[in-house]
Amino acid sequence: MNHAPFRRLAPATLLTAAVLATTLTACTGSTPSGDATADFEAGTVVRVIDGDTLVINFDDEDQTVRLLNVDTPETKDPNKPVECLGPEATEKLESLTPPGTKVALDFDVERTDKYDRVLAAVFIEDQTLVNAELARVGLGVPVLIEPNKKYYDEVQAAYNEATAQGVGLLDVATGCTLPAEVTDAVEALTEATDAQAGETATAVAATAAGILAALTTAKAAREALEAGKDTVRVLALGADRTAALARELDTQITKGEQSLASANTKATALQEAEKAAEAAADEAEAARVAEAARVEAERIQAEAAEAARVEAERVQAEANARAEADRLAAEAAAAAEQERIRNLPPVPAPYIPPAQQYIPPAPPAAQNPYPGYNGPRCYAPGGKSWRPC
Repeated sequence: MNHAPFRRLAPATLLTAAVLATTLTACTGSTPSGDATADFEAGTVVRVIDGDTLVINFDDEDQTVRLLNVDTPETKDPNKPVECLGPEATEKLESLTPPGTKVALDFDVERTDKYDRVLAAVFIEDQTLVNAELARVGLGVPVLIEPNKKYYDEVQAAYNEATAQGVGLLDVATGCTLPAEVTDAVEALTEATDAQAGETATAVAATAAGILAALTTAKAAREALEAGKDTVRVLALGADRTAALARELDTQITKGEQSLASANTKATALQEAEKAAEAAADEAEAARVAEAARVEAERIQAEAAEAARVEAERVQAEANARAEADRLAAEAAAAAEQERIRNLPPVPAPYIPPAQQYIPPAPPAAQNPYPGYNGPRCYAPGGKSWRPC
């Protein structure tokens, strides 16, 4: 892991190079009595626990040392998740103080904390204050727990460099940092609220869903600023920047809520309009179907009437054809009969005796004794007179 170049401490708080070199070389414990650097002790790094805690062998025993005036993200608390850049802080400390590193330790008013860890400033061979280096790359924040403030100014000065450079816990490009979360939340919310909603209920509802999702993210970031007051990533911002980010989020959240309400109202209105349009379309479709059914019924009726007419004409034509055939057959039969009769041989006249061959002429018709009567006549014997019957 790359890290920033080490920064040397100010003379007022720095172990002299000669004394530090002697101490680190000798590894025999305290410096000579009466020396101005009597508080420094030499030690050897055994292992790193996390970003601000390590085990150092000094005074002939392995002791847990908590770095003074700096706090790094949590990685070992069983009741908390691993915090943002916690593993990176641990790696940074491991790169500064790998096992076997010779170090010098300096202490403050209170030498141990409530967990019986030794509170110390740790220097490495080139006189670099490890506590400050963690702050310089933005992986640790300055903390002041009275009465121990001996190295607070050095750590704060180093952290001011990290703030100016926007690195570590202040890096907007590192997703888990609060500046990154707030920036992403503000950008997402701005993009969602500025999006041009469509003119359909579905499109507007999609816009509303996007605003809601962005609002959820923004509110989560806002809650992180408030709920995580004591977490390192919030402390990294400082009170002023935390307040500024909170105000920015509040402004965007208010704007987002207004946009969401407007989108929901528009979506509701469009949904109602679409429902009305659908109802009208359904009604028009029902009317169209009814009209089509009527037209179809008329068509079927007309087809049935036409079929009946055609059938009647067919039946009549068949009847006419049969009558004509019968007539022609009768005429043919009559003609045949006439032809048959015509072709019969002549019948010989019956024999009449000569005496009977004279037929006297009929007497002249008597005049009508009953003028105007044209009914039946009953003749008297001899046929010469008659009377109305």
